Amino acid sequence: MRETRLMMGMPITIDIVGATEPTALLAAFDSFDAVDRRFSTYRTDSEITAINRGDLDEAHYSDDMREILSLAAETKCETDGFFDICQPDGSLDPSGIVKGWAIRNAARLIARTGARDFFVDAGGDIQTAGRNPDGKPWSVGVRNPFRIDEIIKIIYPRGRGVATSGSYARGSHVRNPHAPGRPLADIVSLTVIGLDVLEADRFATAAFAMGRAGIFFIEKMPDLEGYAVDVNGVARLTTGFGAYCSP
Repeated sequence: MRETRLMMGMPITIDIVGATEPTALLAAFDSFDAVDRRFSTYRTDSEITAINRGDLDEAHYSDDMREILSLAAETKCETDGFFDICQPDGSLDPSGIVKGWAIRNAARLIARTGARDFFVDAGGDIQTAGRNPDGKPWSVGVRNPFRIDEIIKIIYPRGRGVATSGSYARGSHVRNPHAPGRPLADIVSLTVIGLDVLEADRFATAAFAMGRAGIFFIEKMPDLEGYAVDVNGVARLTTGFGAYCSP
């Protein structure tokens, strides 16, 4: 059972192999809708917007908000401040961690229904489990950041999560918090494989903000592998990345 919906400003695809009832699929999409209603900075009625307006004090934050803010603080510490949800105007934008968190939670929800083979893709960040409908390992294509209809690398995550941070699809939306106002100019794409998609997502965002140094940061991190493409089209990958390039 496979379905794609436009949610959270991006296409979200869920494929549950062998499913005959839509219950798990619908519940997973409902979870994404709940995340959008709570964390979207574009919605006037979201919790994060209420916080940024000063309408909600910390004592009344939801448990989900507390979890995200805790994860953001932890990631900021782990990345020497390169991951920072605090914007120059003082507002909070947790987008760099919410997507991976939402995908991971949707995948856990599907797994709790007994499904063992499934695929959750939200805007190119992916969590897989088991095998695809053909009984083969799920594969994920890494797009050429200069020609997005071209796949330059195929990886087989084998139950791990995959996330890509880049400027080729949404423009320069990731900033270096240590150099405010200076656009990132030396890297266009960074794909990270992590223990799950949340780990991949939060560290892909931070490493991309580091520019060319980001791939070396990923190299040093346990349980992470990465593939970076710079503005000259030169690809650099961590030493363990190749292990995921064959089924």
